[in-house]
Amino acid sequence: MIQVWIAGLLLLAQPVDLPDSLTVTQQGQTIAIVNRVNFTVPLPGTPMIDDKKYGQFIDKLDRRIYQDPINATINDEGKIVPGQVGYRLYRKEFREKFYTYFFRNGPSEIEVPELDIYPKVDSELLAHIKVQQIGQYVTYFNSNNKSRLHNISLAAKAINNHVVFPNEVFSFNQVVGNRSIEKGYRNAPIIVRGELSEGVGGGICQVSSTLFNAVDRAGLLIVERYSHSRRVTYVPPGRDATVSWYGPDFRFQNKYNQPILIRAKQYGGSMIVTLFSSDVINYEIRKVPKAPSRIPKEIHAVPEIHISKPSKECKVLAP
Repeated sequence: MIQVWIAGLLLLAQPVDLPDSLTVTQQGQTIAIVNRVNFTVPLPGTPMIDDKKYGQFIDKLDRRIYQDPINATINDEGKIVPGQVGYRLYRKEFREKFYTYFFRNGPSEIEVPELDIYPKVDSELLAHIKVQQIGQYVTYFNSNNKSRLHNISLAAKAINNHVVFPNEVFSFNQVVGNRSIEKGYRNAPIIVRGELSEGVGGGICQVSSTLFNAVDRAGLLIVERYSHSRRVTYVPPGRDATVSWYGPDFRFQNKYNQPILIRAKQYGGSMIVTLFSSDVINYEIRKVPKAPSRIPKEIHAVPEIHISKPSKECKVLAP
């Protein structure tokens, strides 16, 4: 019975002429047609609204019209692409309009009231923090391995243009998300318990390791980092940061009083991470050894692995 009621609650179809119906529109388009009888408590006397049914309706309506805001970004030419304001249902105003309809007679129409949701990163902020380069690191790989190149490019795009605010902790796993076939990642060589194997997302750890060295060079606080169980060839010994969706993560905290902008890009057989901030930032530069410039025939490194010897910044990973 509930399923039948919900199915009839939101009629995302052509408008129909129903007596006493309420038509809900968004930007002039009908998105729902309901009737007061759907929300009336079956009691004699003064009509009352069934709060449970109204709550289900309003939640469904909110999901229907919700639009995420889009952060401003910097394109490959270095120009700022403005963000976009999102919106959601203005529940208080809608409820007032719904009550007016409910306690009157006859049909009515409501244009859904919207609340703006502003992006966290706007053009003004980006213009402020793209001025001062505070850290950069470059690693190299064999671009002939197309699957690995593809995975590195995807992960680089995921962290590119990400802004880390003061005291905020950046999590590689959280920002990049699950490295799955559904998200476009491919099988490539990985290290599992010290042994070379094939796995989805092979190559991702080169991105996290490049980011780690750029972050370390900029003097940011390393919160969590793990080394591979087997040496990798794209960074000096002990300078890698392995990550896995169900295991190790790489996390750092912005200890400065200015936001940090991450710019990440795969160019041919190189992976580059550059960190920017405002020109008033007071940051500490650390010495970080450069990555090997020699490109090996094949590079095997990545996600799902356990730790052999964690560095002093590392936490102990349970077996």
